Amino acid sequence: MVCRIIMCVCGILRANLAYAPTDAMSLFSLIAALLLEQLHPLASRKYLFVRLTRYVNFFQHHLNTGEHKHGKIAWLLAVLLPLCGTAALYGLAYFIYPVFAWAFSVLVLYLTMGFRQFSHYYTDIHQALRDNDLDKARSILSTWRGASCHDLSYEEVARVTIEEGLLASHRRVFGVIVWFVITMLLGLGPVGAILYRMSQFIYTRWDNQADAELSEFGVFARQAYHWIEWLPLRLTATIFAIVGDFEDTVYCWRTQAQNWPDPEAGIVLASGAGAIGVRLGLPISQGGLPLDRPELGIGDEADVDFMQSAVGLVWRALVFWIVLLLLLGLATFVRI
Repeated sequence: MVCRIIMCVCGILRANLAYAPTDAMSLFSLIAALLLEQLHPLASRKYLFVRLTRYVNFFQHHLNTGEHKHGKIAWLLAVLLPLCGTAALYGLAYFIYPVFAWAFSVLVLYLTMGFRQFSHYYTDIHQALRDNDLDKARSILSTWRGASCHDLSYEEVARVTIEEGLLASHRRVFGVIVWFVITMLLGLGPVGAILYRMSQFIYTRWDNQADAELSEFGVFARQAYHWIEWLPLRLTATIFAIVGDFEDTVYCWRTQAQNWPDPEAGIVLASGAGAIGVRLGLPISQGGLPLDRPELGIGDEADVDFMQSAVGLVWRALVFWIVLLLLLGLATFVRI
């Protein structure tokens, strides 16, 4: 069924895609990748994770001497190699036939972006809370976060789940879209999606300041990820403001984001909380010990209804992106 859908889309676009502007191609690629992921979620993502881990570990093993400059060289090699390969394949596909370039862009997005990478956790926790099965919700959340959540109350589970969902939607979807669109507009193809996910993955692998061998080696990986995240974070917060409560979103973003332990994550969480009028953050119990966290957002305590509101916010933000790309494509066609 999926193959038939892709073939139909290719047939529809075949006559015009050779003359389509890059923003129109970005829109078609984004829609196709989202549909493909919903219809046929990638079953081998764990296999890809293992392969990518081995790839990144290769550079760490051979270049890590605990020095900053070697970390920079390792990062550049680990990132630039797949970027150059992606750009070359995209250029070759476009040279052969533009539809092939479009299909390649869809494939890259399919591998790097998607709600199905995390939405099943969110949905299962939401349903467990609706069924008043707090233990099940705690267990699923613990698996998702990789940390024990068995001491959390009903409200705390809902709150932390919303936080995880907002962050995952940015890192797995919106951040990828931003850099994908940027490099498509620059004529580099889907290189941006690879850049964003590779920088994020390497950052999580090498940014271990507690490890003496990684503390200096991972400095550049951390800096590079912060640079790459600067624009996507602020675009996500801005779109949350547009599709949510604008005044509360801007207020929470400006006054609360910097108080979060990770100010970058704080931008997404504070703006998302303000957009739907819920209180996030706040102290929770973790591992039997109290974990002090600043308050984010304004409004009511988190519950299953606010969990649904968060889902609505994310989908409205995605629709905003699709409409924006559609308008850009129409404007380009009008100029042509």
